[in-house]
Amino acid sequence: MDYSANVTYLFLEGHVELEKFRVAYFLIAFMVYILIICCNSVVISVIYTNKRLHEPMYIFIAALLCNTLFGTTALYPKLLSDLLSERQYISFEACTFQAFFIYTYGMAEFTLLSAMAYDRYVSICKPLQYATLVKMSTVKKLLLCCWFLPSCENGISMILTYRLHLCKFKLNRIYCNNYSIVKLGCGDISVNNIYGLFVLTVAVFPPVIFIIYSYVRILDVCLKNSKEFRRKALQTCFPHLFIFISFSITSCFEVINSRLEGDVSHIVSMILSVENLVIPPLLNPVIYGLKLQEILNRIKRIIWKRKTHIFSK
Repeated sequence: MDYSANVTYLFLEGHVELEKFRVAYFLIAFMVYILIICCNSVVISVIYTNKRLHEPMYIFIAALLCNTLFGTTALYPKLLSDLLSERQYISFEACTFQAFFIYTYGMAEFTLLSAMAYDRYVSICKPLQYATLVKMSTVKKLLLCCWFLPSCENGISMILTYRLHLCKFKLNRIYCNNYSIVKLGCGDISVNNIYGLFVLTVAVFPPVIFIIYSYVRILDVCLKNSKEFRRKALQTCFPHLFIFISFSITSCFEVINSRLEGDVSHIVSMILSVENLVIPPLLNPVIYGLKLQEILNRIKRIIWKRKTHIFSK
């Protein structure tokens, strides 16, 4: 549908019983977003302000949490605005940008998790070579690749999507998804589908295969060493492994949900579509904040200092 200035608008039809529960939906989404910002920001600030934590493992953690804030910011401000609006719509250009940012977040999450797996693999399997193999210059290059490659892959995908001529203007979602936008196009969309499948394969399978390989090697080394060695290895690897599994599961649900859109219950479809931007962003800082002793100790010190300062007044 076209309005003034030749701007094409898409209507987001995914909201369920918005008139009845508008305020409740808004409050829940707002509290989740604030909680995500606070939890992730606390861990990031703890790592940033403590020089003892300026090590590759903690830098990768901070990067992962920054990526979380990047991804959720692509969703929640627009979602909160829609929950208070009478009609939920978005321009075609803004929709493609939102899809670009959300997809880049998801792909960067996998690449960052694979970079973290490399750090843990070298630390446990090749400890004597760690300082040589995981230098700060290497960390910077890995972080650049973790965001640059997904951005380039998604950029091409969005260009292909932007060139489409649309016949339909209703998205059965609460945010923009590239696959759903492509389905609105007229004519042959095989190029978009083939490239989308290629990007999905390249973005997911190499990182997943490498992470599985690294943990097989780590497990092999742990079984050959002492119980204390296994305990320390598990302490540093468990948060990463848990987050990798949880993100993989939620991502798998979202991919399946996108392909089966219309074949499952609308409420179920909406829950599956947003869980990847709710569960991992809330879990990541909690898991790392509680399981890694250095971060937990720093957070405890900050809280203790504030309590002491308050009661000393």
